[in-house]
Amino acid sequence: MASFSPLVAILNQNKLTGSNYVDWKRNLDIVLTAEEHKYVLTQPYPSFPSLDAPLEEKQRYDRWQKSNEMAKCYILAFISNVLQHQIQDVELASNIMLSLKEMFGEQSRSARMISNLNTLEVLGADIDGESQVDMILQSLPESFKEFRLNYNMNKKIYSLSELMNELVAVEGILGTSSVDANMAEASTSQPKSKGKGKKKKKKEDFTK
Repeated sequence: MASFSPLVAILNQNKLTGSNYVDWKRNLDIVLTAEEHKYVLTQPYPSFPSLDAPLEEKQRYDRWQKSNEMAKCYILAFISNVLQHQIQDVELASNIMLSLKEMFGEQSRSARMISNLNTLEVLGADIDGESQVDMILQSLPESFKEFRLNYNMNKKIYSLSELMNELVAVEGILGTSSVDANMAEASTSQPKSKGKGKKKKKKEDFTK
C-alpha cells in the first residue's frame, strides 16, 4: 500500500476551504510533482490496452491509473468534507481540479459563500446539501432576483457544485452588464467645465 509523501504536511496545514484556493493548488502541485503524479492533470486519459497490446503499453496504462488514483487521494484528503461530498465520485483527477477551478479560480461571490459553509462545518454545523443550496439562494443580492425566480418556478435541483457554476456564469453576465451600463453613462455625461480664474487687470502705463 502506497503511503503519502512527507511533503503532505504542507497540505495538511492548509486544507482547501475556498478562499485559500491559490495557495492550496500551489502546494498540491509541489506534492504531485515530487511524487511524479502531476502528469495525469494534463495528459489525456489513455485507452484501455487490447489483449495483444505490447507490454510497455499495458504498463504505461497501469502507471497512469495508479497515478490518477494517487492524485485523487491527495486532492480529496486535503479538502473540506463539504467539497468531498460533491466531487468524490468524479473518476479523473483532472476533472476534479477543473471543477475546483471553476468554483474557486476567481474569488467570486459564490466562492466566498461556499467558503463560509466550510467554516460553519468546521465549527460543528451539520448542513445537508439541499439546505446549503437554500442558504446560498437566500443570501443572493437583489440582482439575482430573476435567477431565484427561475429556480423556484422550474423546481430545479442543483448539487452545490452545479449551483456554484451557475452562479459564476450569472455573475459574469451581471458584471458585463454593469460595465456596459457604466460605459454608456460615462459617454453621455458632459464633463464639468472648470471655473476660470479672474482676469488680472492690465496696469496702465502712465509714462506715455
